[in-house]
Amino acid sequence: MLNAEKPRPEDLPSSGQLIRSTIIAAAAALAILVTIILPAEYGIDPSGIGRVLGLADMGEIKQELAEEARQDELRHGGGDQSSLIEGIFSLFVDTAYAQEGRADTVTFTLAPDASAETKLVMATGDVTEYAWVAEGGRINFDLHAHGQGESITYDRGRGASSGEGSIEAPFPGEHGWFWRNRDDSPVTVTLQLRGAYTDLAEIYPSGD
Repeated sequence: MLNAEKPRPEDLPSSGQLIRSTIIAAAAALAILVTIILPAEYGIDPSGIGRVLGLADMGEIKQELAEEARQDELRHGGGDQSSLIEGIFSLFVDTAYAQEGRADTVTFTLAPDASAETKLVMATGDVTEYAWVAEGGRINFDLHAHGQGESITYDRGRGASSGEGSIEAPFPGEHGWFWRNRDDSPVTVTLQLRGAYTDLAEIYPSGD
């Protein structure tokens, strides 16, 4: 078995070299934090480089969507179904197709800065397909669910004009969209739904 040669003292880095390397590494990490991480994740751009690279816009989108999701969660107080009625106008459609599935088309128009919600009551394992389009402008949305103390975000978007996909409920509760019009003109959204859900609610929060 061969033994590695013991390094000579003169081959080892000096204390000054180690300190200098540590300072360089710390400076590089700080530069990455200021120019990339803060703009991209939080919309904070003290250097201005993030704005040039388009990272600041990305961070602002993330923060805006997170804030709107937080407000929606506060509005529902943890996801109880009774919170749907509190302080809002609700329209519930019949529940006759609980076993076979159902299909609905929802259309609504939002004035600038107004918001709305579309909620489906689904059981664990239920699957619903959807497709929607926004006319007259673009819209922000947050597709999420909450119920029985659990919550999940399926999708989010800012300045979107259409979307499609499916929802598979991992737990029973309310699954659906929070919409907000951040454009300067009214936006009309048409949402088509098909699948396994019982109740459908269109919600227009009071005060918006």
